[in-house]
Amino acid sequence: MKADARVYDRIREALSRPGQGSSDFDLNGAGGIADPSKLRPAGVLVPLIERDGQVNVILTKRTSHLKHHPGQIAFPGGKVEPTDADVTAAALRESHEEIGLPPELVEVLGYLPKHETVSVFSMTPVVARVTADFVKRPEPGEVEEAFEVPLAHLLDPANYLVHGRRWRGQRRYYYAVPYGPYYIWGATARICRVLADRMA
Repeated sequence: MKADARVYDRIREALSRPGQGSSDFDLNGAGGIADPSKLRPAGVLVPLIERDGQVNVILTKRTSHLKHHPGQIAFPGGKVEPTDADVTAAALRESHEEIGLPPELVEVLGYLPKHETVSVFSMTPVVARVTADFVKRPEPGEVEEAFEVPLAHLLDPANYLVHGRRWRGQRRYYYAVPYGPYYIWGATARICRVLADRMA
């Protein structure tokens, strides 16, 4: 059984509306990166795939030995390289490298506003439909696991929590949207919350 195709029309419509960007600083009473010119462009893919009549989102769990964000849940994607035409090209290239998603199976639905990270990236979420199944091949140097979460879970504002922890001597707050054994938090949860708010 296929998912209702109207869900993609609703997503396209939601993404077409203008909106403000988000930031890792949103819940912390700070204005963001002091010098926005220092922000480096990045593209992440928000891949939607159909399973048993529902739409799921593909996420990755980063390997524990990485220097940046080890063990965290993330969208596939990364910084824009000189060989990338734009953020979409970067998101598609990284998704192919990280989880084996063939670019020809990706239909871009639209974009969420840019998200500013504490690691000094200006990250553009590229929301896309995966048009056919594929074999996930996590890149062992970066990705421990690729898994799926029902889109319905991420679109329900009731599933979001605000948590906090000490970081660089200060208490910092962030969104979390746990799912089973997966603790989805930080920039990934913030982007999901932006999508949830737009789809509400």
